[in-house]
Amino acid sequence: MGKGKLAKFADMASYPHVFEYPHSVAEQVPFEMKGHWREQFFKNDNPIVLELGCGRGEYTVGLGRMCADKNFIGIDIKGARMWTGATDSLREGMTNVAFLRTNIEIIDRFFAPGEVDEIWITFPDPQMKKVTKRLTSTAFLQRYASFLKPDGIVHLKTDSNFLYTYTDALVKVNNLPVEVNNTDIYGSSEEFRMQNSELNIRTYYEQQWLDRGLTIKYIKFHLPQGVTLQEPDIEIELDDYRSYNRSKRSGLQTSK
Repeated sequence: MGKGKLAKFADMASYPHVFEYPHSVAEQVPFEMKGHWREQFFKNDNPIVLELGCGRGEYTVGLGRMCADKNFIGIDIKGARMWTGATDSLREGMTNVAFLRTNIEIIDRFFAPGEVDEIWITFPDPQMKKVTKRLTSTAFLQRYASFLKPDGIVHLKTDSNFLYTYTDALVKVNNLPVEVNNTDIYGSSEEFRMQNSELNIRTYYEQQWLDRGLTIKYIKFHLPQGVTLQEPDIEIELDDYRSYNRSKRSGLQTSK
């Protein structure tokens, strides 16, 4: 039997590398480490990389293992899930991994301008009904731009054809510089896989989607500073499969 939620939350409260500031708390308590993550927590000058919607923290921990010369922060509101990665990284004595439990909608309260180098968005809910909730929407990209370094990098790894198509269109309409755009990373060449080795990290749910025959898409693009982004004017066919925690879709439907 797995460890209960209350016990996991108790563990998280005691972990030195976990910071818990849900919306209700963040409004009342200032986050004094904003702008000081490197010197006050990581104790180095290495680049800071965020994983948004980190879930169990598998990708954050996996990236931390692969890249000792970077600092990684997994962000999610669901602490019971985050406990897995937080516990694994603590047991392994990883000094380049931290976790922040908060709402992504207020993420700009925790990082100063230019403090973050890269953002990973791994398998988020595609939010097919509401544009402003998509983690690659202009609303969120403008938030990220407020604390990313100039020309910082955004990575999207997703099983959702809807979210991939939307993000691809958004990137194109705004002429954002793209480094990689791949619609089937595991079906790509060995050379591609070697050049993008961080994509080989597989989460629990990612493996479930792969087992069901879904392809994994990936876009890596730069986010310039001081630009006003616009939403793509495009109709997109909704994902017609029942994904984990996603509602059933049937028939040909489209959404902007």
